[in-house]
Order: sequence, then C-alpha cells, then structure tokens
Amino acid sequence: MTDHIPDSPATEVRRKSPLRRVVSWLIVAVFTGFLVYAVAQRWSEVQEGIGQLSLPAVALATVAMFAGIYASFLCWRAILADFGSTVPLPGAMRVFFVGQAGKYLPGKLWPILTQARLGREYDVPARASSAAAAIFMLMVLGTGLLIGAAGLPLLGAGALGDYWWVLLALPVAAVVLWPPVLNRLISTALRIAKREQMPAPLTFAGVARAAAWSLVMWALYGVHMWALLRDLGVGGGDLVLVSTAAFAASWSIGFLLLVAPAGAGPREVAMLALLGAAGITGGPAAVATLVSRLVMTVGDLVWCGIALIVERARKRAADREVLVR
Repeated sequence: MTDHIPDSPATEVRRKSPLRRVVSWLIVAVFTGFLVYAVAQRWSEVQEGIGQLSLPAVALATVAMFAGIYASFLCWRAILADFGSTVPLPGAMRVFFVGQAGKYLPGKLWPILTQARLGREYDVPARASSAAAAIFMLMVLGTGLLIGAAGLPLLGAGALGDYWWVLLALPVAAVVLWPPVLNRLISTALRIAKREQMPAPLTFAGVARAAAWSLVMWALYGVHMWALLRDLGVGGGDLVLVSTAAFAASWSIGFLLLVAPAGAGPREVAMLALLGAAGITGGPAAVATLVSRLVMTVGDLVWCGIALIVERARKRAADREVLVR
C-alpha cells in the first residue's frame, strides 16, 4: 500500500527532558505488558486450534491482518493531515501505534490521551491529535456499522434479530462523519472548553480519503477471517463477504460495549453468534474467532515495536547528520 500523504521535512521532533523520556518508556512498558498478557491469556485456548490450520492459511491471515492494521494507520493519518498537521512517517507511526496500544486498557480515552501527548513532540496541537483520534474511532465504527448492516442479509435472520440495536448507531455515525457537522461539533466543544479553534477544518476530500482507507482496512480484515475459515473446511462462494460483514459487525458491537478493553469478550461472542446465524458453527467458528483475536493482538504489538524501532533509527540518523555538520 502506498502512503499518499507527503512527509514534511520541516517537522522536527522536540527534544524530551529526562523525566518525559522516562514517562514515555513507562507508558510503552505498561501498554506492552497488557498486550503480552492479552496474547498469553488466549494462547492455551487457541493452541489446539492452530494445529488444525495450515501454515499458508495462517500466513495469509497474518499478512492480511497486519496490512489491515497499517491501513487503519493511514486512515488516522489522513484525518490528522486534514487538520493541518503532517508528521513524518516514522513519527506518525510512533504516535499512532503506541497510542493504539492503549485500547487494551479499560475505557476508550487511553489512545486519545496518549496520541495527544506524543503528538506534542512533533508540534501537533493537542486539540488536533485528540480530535483526529476521536474521529478515527468514529470513522472506523461508522464504516464498520455500514458494512455490517449491508451484510446482514448474508448473515441470516438470526443476526438481525439478535443485534438489531446496533443499527440504531448507524445514522448517528453517518451524520457526525459529515464534515460540516463534524466541524461544527468540534468548534462548539473547543469554544465551551475555552480552547483555540482547530488549525484547519475537515474537508470532504480529507474525510473521503480516511473513509477509503477504512474500507480497505475492513476488506483486509475480511480476507484475514476468510483465510482461516476456508482452511478449516468452510465453503461457499460468498464466504469472503460473510467473513467481512461478520468481522465488521462484531468489531462494532465490541466497540459499542465501552467497558471491554479492545472489545475483548463481546466481540468474540458476537462473532460466534453472527457466524452461527450464517450457518458456520462448531469448531471452525470457534477456532477462527480465537485465532483471529490472537493475530490482531500480535499485530498491534508488532506494529508498535516496528514504529518504535523505525523512529529510533530516524533519530539516530538525524543526530549523525547534525554531528557531521
């Protein structure tokens, strides 16, 4: 996938004080600990199921998941750039992926707070980072609900009967993702908080780019689930569509249940119910669901590590260049 947002060489990372550096590493350590714990918790559950999967299927599912997570980063970066803040790719990866690790803590504010704090190191106003993180969540939720609603006929009557209430959030998500409405809401919130207005308003083009990357993300997540189910013996010409709709709908359900970290628990229950409504039950549904959660958690951990390594390498290169001069 190609990143269409140009890097700005003028954007430089701010030097951190020793205290801020310690705080940064503590935050990374806490998030990493929760990620590793999440993987370890599910390892015993999926160990037997992994033995039923072939290496090519696991590899395809893993690549699709990792690519989908990167597409989610490009969705967020498109929103941030539309607000007038263009961060170099290594720094943007650090802000997003380290911040996203906060979703494994209870509540939905951790990614927003962490991205706002990290963004300040790249001269991104806290209000822009916070708004971009919040709108990114709305974008992913809105497109997920849209795909889930469109795919309900494929998932069977039982899916609509059990989760009809999710559709109530669809019109709300659609309205608040309309740029004039979003800009008005953000402006009002900043005025009430007595903060400066945004550096730049959201545009239709920027929101469209973010929505496009979000749809790419869902398509890749669908391919990820399809690869697992197909390898476990599930057939059907519409399996990739069923997989995408079930994944998007179950993710949205997990997100709407605010208490669960990263939607853990509710998402898996919803996934099993939605797959069951589509006639995919028993071992294949359970194994695919649990392996999917494991692969996504590992993907978040790996991307977080890659982001830190890439940004560290960029800083070392910049320091060497300064010494040469």
